[in-house]
Amino acid sequence: MNLEVGRVRRAVGIKGQVVVRFYTDRAERREPGTVYETVTGPRALLEASARPDGDWTVRFEGVADRSGAEVLRGLLWAEPIVDPEELWVHELVGAMVVDSEGVERGRITEVHDGAASDLLVLDTGHLVPVTFVVEHEPGRVQVDVPEGLFDL
Repeated sequence: MNLEVGRVRRAVGIKGQVVVRFYTDRAERREPGTVYETVTGPRALLEASARPDGDWTVRFEGVADRSGAEVLRGLLWAEPIVDPEELWVHELVGAMVVDSEGVERGRITEVHDGAASDLLVLDTGHLVPVTFVVEHEPGRVQVDVPEGLFDL
């Protein structure tokens, strides 16, 4: 399963470079040799170089001119990064949330960007800030929330 990691916004210059908005802060996503998939242009793209420029200016192997770059506009996908210390949205969705007393509080249906913290959206309608997650494993997320959070 590949994850959406960014979007090619537009071509820039005449040598095949594009402006990419990455949805991740992981440095691995911007290293030469990274492979992306897209539904526009070539199916698989190999990153040749990237440099920050507000968003990122990226050059892909085999894309040598502006017309080749212009067809790349759209979403970029890549393989998930394996890091057991991180919480990954694709692993959280569908997991059961359990409070510190072992009570099941609902399944995660979405993760929303919040101003102070990302929010776990439960099938019960409750919102739980990710900062309250104390433990996670496949299919289960334990939270330690302030008293009353689930009473609303």
